[in-house]
Amino acid sequence: MTRDEADLTEAYEAPLPEDLEDLALGDDYALNAEYVELVIDAADRGDDERLRELVGALRSEDVADLMGFLTADYREQVIPQLDAETLGEVLSELDTNLREEVMESVPSTTLARALEEMDSDDAVDLVEDLEDDKRAQVLAAMDQEERDAIVTALKYEDETAGRLMQRDLMAAPSFWTVGQTIDHIRSHSEDLPELFFDVYVIDPSHKPTGAVPVSILLRAQRDQHLAEIMESVTEIDVDMDQEEVAYIFDKYHLISAPVIDSGGRLVGQITVDDIVGVIQEETEEDILALAGVSDAGRDATIWGIARSRLPWLVVNTLTAAVAASVIGAFQNEISKILTLAILMPIVASLGGNAGTQTLAVAVRALASRELNASNAMRIVFRELGVGLLNGAVLASIMALAVFLFFRDPMLCLTIGLALVINLFIASMAGILVPLALDRLGRDPAVSSSVFVTFMTDFMGFLSFLGLAALILL
Repeated sequence: MTRDEADLTEAYEAPLPEDLEDLALGDDYALNAEYVELVIDAADRGDDERLRELVGALRSEDVADLMGFLTADYREQVIPQLDAETLGEVLSELDTNLREEVMESVPSTTLARALEEMDSDDAVDLVEDLEDDKRAQVLAAMDQEERDAIVTALKYEDETAGRLMQRDLMAAPSFWTVGQTIDHIRSHSEDLPELFFDVYVIDPSHKPTGAVPVSILLRAQRDQHLAEIMESVTEIDVDMDQEEVAYIFDKYHLISAPVIDSGGRLVGQITVDDIVGVIQEETEEDILALAGVSDAGRDATIWGIARSRLPWLVVNTLTAAVAASVIGAFQNEISKILTLAILMPIVASLGGNAGTQTLAVAVRALASRELNASNAMRIVFRELGVGLLNGAVLASIMALAVFLFFRDPMLCLTIGLALVINLFIASMAGILVPLALDRLGRDPAVSSSVFVTFMTDFMGFLSFLGLAALILL
């Protein structure tokens, strides 16, 4: 037995501390490697009791994190140690790829019980990820009411309010008193969502007319009618895109909002915890798209990652070849003045960085609705001004550096003018490319960077070498 194996055996045989959460989590709330090793060792030994004790000490979010550190075989040993409610919470916290794999390995009846313990919106997300055969088995094993709610939600388009909403909510007619409402909540708690913030006030046709925040409800007198204390609501159409929903929540600082169908009837609600997930998801997508990549989870394969990144690299190769052709067109000039070969990458690189800065600002502004047709021209001219100013400053710095190294005033003039031109072009491309893509209905975060890089490289080489041909030769 090696020393490491002996240490692990000693750790395994030692009694577990009373507060296992302190053992499992570091000060930054990340899982400790020692804890993960204890879980793996318990699984290797087939000690379900110790495994249940170790996993049971964690919150569902931490168990989901643990799943990412385990192989598929170890996950299959951990999952049976979770009760239905915890399993559902863990599944909802997993990354999409890992979640799909775990759900396919869980027996259909077990998965059905877990889904029944979840809010309807979270359950729909999980069912949507299942293969058709597995989905049919799971739905068949669920209670009729739960199954009908999920099937109805799946009829809505993906990434819409209908998919995002939960059907469980608290609604009451306007003539109810505060006392009646509170008594109803207490007596029908099992039919209400685990977390809700508003009581929606509805008319006889089940259309929302207002809402009473729970905090106001609890402070009001029992004999007050809901109509007296209700507030106006911002209604969300069931077919509204989830990005639009997130924008409305952010703009109006909403905690929850009623979802209505085409007839204006109340069909569900969306709460802020769902929106936080949407904002995080959309932000991650935009950040990854700017780099031309997709999310690579901890279990992603080499082929899967390469396949997601390769297409834009191929496009970038073609654009780089076109940009490099400019160098070929000026090879005679470069052969006469070798200094040009040293300096021209600097012009292209600075332009690329400036273009990326402008692009990042433009994409964020488009995503947050701060940039639209009403202010586009003002923003475009502002960015062009920034490009000229930065170009002038960098041109002065580079001209001074070139003079100190090469003592050639005309070469200083050449690189200075090239930098002003290229940074101006970089700012123009950085703002106009995403605007154009957005106007065409395309996601500006996905392909803008390739076109901006092409423009700055092409114009960087062309402006510097073209000016060199005019001024120096």
